[in-house]
Amino acid sequence: MNLQDLVAEAGALSEELRKIRRDLHRNPEFGLDLPNTLARVLEEIDGLGEVFLGEGMTAAALLIKGAKPGPTVLLRADMDALAVIEDTGLEYASTNGYMHACGHDLHISMGIGAAKLLYQHRANLNGDVVVWFQPGEEGLAGADRMLDQKMHLVSGSKPIAAFGVHVFSVYPKGMFGSRPGPLMAAAGGFIATFKGAGGHGSMPWLSRDPISPMAQSIATLQTAINKRLDIFDDVVVNVGWVKAGDDHTENVIPETASFGATVRTFSENHSELIREIVADVLEGAAKSFGVEVAIEWMPASKVLVNDANSVLRSRKVIAELFGEGRYLDMPNPIPGGEDFASVLEEIPGAFIFMGAAPDGVDPRTAPSNHSNKAVFDDDVLPLGASFLAAIAIDTLNQ
Repeated sequence: MNLQDLVAEAGALSEELRKIRRDLHRNPEFGLDLPNTLARVLEEIDGLGEVFLGEGMTAAALLIKGAKPGPTVLLRADMDALAVIEDTGLEYASTNGYMHACGHDLHISMGIGAAKLLYQHRANLNGDVVVWFQPGEEGLAGADRMLDQKMHLVSGSKPIAAFGVHVFSVYPKGMFGSRPGPLMAAAGGFIATFKGAGGHGSMPWLSRDPISPMAQSIATLQTAINKRLDIFDDVVVNVGWVKAGDDHTENVIPETASFGATVRTFSENHSELIREIVADVLEGAAKSFGVEVAIEWMPASKVLVNDANSVLRSRKVIAELFGEGRYLDMPNPIPGGEDFASVLEEIPGAFIFMGAAPDGVDPRTAPSNHSNKAVFDDDVLPLGASFLAAIAIDTLNQ
């Protein structure tokens, strides 16, 4: 078949996909339990194939059987929103304290669109396509949970390739980009709690102040990371919050003080070294001030590594669909984290970025993903849907 036909067919779905996306944007849900979101997805994909539901989470895998026997390709659409209060001014803005600030509402709509296109062309499929609708991407390892429940194997065979698309509000609309090899960082973090003995602020020698070793640790961490890691190692350790005492009692030394930090790296070896550095710095500071420290490490996503051949195939398909000049080779990976990394560790494939900055907005200054002011253009919905359908068909026809 001519893959370019998919562009026109996806274009015919534009208004339908726009309505789905905006309905989802008005009513975002957070985490692994997305009952209303999943209900809408199931309504839209009804009749397109066999649906398998996850256990203990609102996940779905749609199996679209091709007319001809062959391998399986996996496509992924994540569904969860963020705990962000929206401030976009959009007429379809959410008002429930959550927000699709990372564009997952677009991903859902594009996944539905791709499923509709693939079902229409099932006679041309030399194999099967599994479309994942995944909860819990934002820090809850939804992809890992779906893998653990074998939801990638619903066709009866392990997929030969897996693909996902992610929109960005700070990339030019309709432009695609990716790179072979590492694309996104392993994303984890830790919470450190210093425990001393509270007392009166005028007599610190009668207490054990937990704030001072905490402050020293935060400052020392940045220097220690720079001194103990190679300058060419891509590592980020950044403190995101600090808690101690309360803002009405300046003359009280609290019993505890804590902070949380995110950690990003592109090497599992670096992850182990960072844990060692963090322990050395925090435990050393705690000992010098006569307090205790507990370090709780959060589960980390894996480094997202693209298969080189899958990236080349994606680039070829993008050129065939939209013309040359619509794909950019990214020179460097980005420090964001993504649980699709676990899928790509299991199945070779590619994660592709797509720009969604609205017309009239400078992508260089636009509010980024995760901002409560981030805005994504609906015009990219048929582009993403046609690409996902096309890359599945092209892979099965290899």
